[in-house]
Amino acid sequence: MTIIDMHSHWGTRRGYPLQTEQELAQQRATWNSSPNYATEAQMADYFRASGVRAALDFGFAKFRPLEEMQSLHDYAFATERAHRDVILGHWIHVDPRLGEAGLKELRRCIDQRVGFLGYAVSASLSPPASEDAYAPYYRLCIEAGIPVLMFVGTTGLGAGLPGGGGVILDHCHPRHLDFVAASYPELEIVAARPGWPWQAETIAVLMHKRNIWYELHGWSPKYYSPDLKHEIPRRLKHRILFGADYPLFTYERLLRDWRAEGYSEEVLEQVFHRNAERFLQGLGL
Repeated sequence: MTIIDMHSHWGTRRGYPLQTEQELAQQRATWNSSPNYATEAQMADYFRASGVRAALDFGFAKFRPLEEMQSLHDYAFATERAHRDVILGHWIHVDPRLGEAGLKELRRCIDQRVGFLGYAVSASLSPPASEDAYAPYYRLCIEAGIPVLMFVGTTGLGAGLPGGGGVILDHCHPRHLDFVAASYPELEIVAARPGWPWQAETIAVLMHKRNIWYELHGWSPKYYSPDLKHEIPRRLKHRILFGADYPLFTYERLLRDWRAEGYSEEVLEQVFHRNAERFLQGLGL
C-alpha cells in the first residue's frame, strides 16, 4: 500500500530534528532511542523501501540565524529535487517575531518550492498561533495557496527539563486553532499531533470548523485517547492524515500498530493515503 506521510523529519545528521547534546539526551529519556544518522540517499531509499512519500519538517531552523535558516531551506529543496519520487515537500518554520525578514524568507521558499510546501506553527518557544504577529504570514499563505500546519497538544520538546526548557504547553491548546480557523476562513489548516490532554476540545474544534484536516504524528495509535480512537473510523474518517515522525518512529512499527487497532481496510486506506490525496488535490498538487 502506498503511504503518504504528511509529517516526518530528517534522518540525516544535518537535518536531524534534535541537534544539541541536551536534546539528544532528552531523546533517550523521552523516546527511548538514539540517532542513527543516514545519508540523504539512504533516507530516500528507506522511504522507497517503505512505499512512502513524505513531507519533511525543518522545525529547528526557526531557532537559527536567518542566513543559516536560508541555507537549511536550500538544502531541503536540493535534497527534494534529487529524490522527487519520495520527498513530497516541506513544512517551513519561521518565527513570526522575525517580522518582515521572516516574511521575505517564507516568500522566498514559496518561490523556490519544488512540490508541496506549507507553513508550520509549532508554538514551542514561539508565540501561540492566535498571536497578531502571525497575521501577515497567514495572509501570505492564503495569497500563495499554501496550508498552515498548526500544532496542538503536548510536546516532547523540553519534557523533563527544568521548567520544561521554557516551553509553555498552553501555547498549543486547541483554542488557538479555533481562533485562527474562525479569523481566517480562507486559510487551509492542518491540525498536527494528537491533542492530548485537550483531545475532546480538539475534536470539538474539528467538528465545528470542518475545513481543518487532522494529522497525527508523534504518537503510536495504540496510545491515542479513547475518544480519538472512536472518531477515526466515524466523524473524522475523511479528514485524518497519516504522520509518522520519522526518524523518531519507524514505518514498520507504526503500520503494525495501526493495524493492531482493528480498523477496517477502508479506514486504513483513508488514513494511509486517500485522505492525503484529496488534501493535495485541493492544493492543486
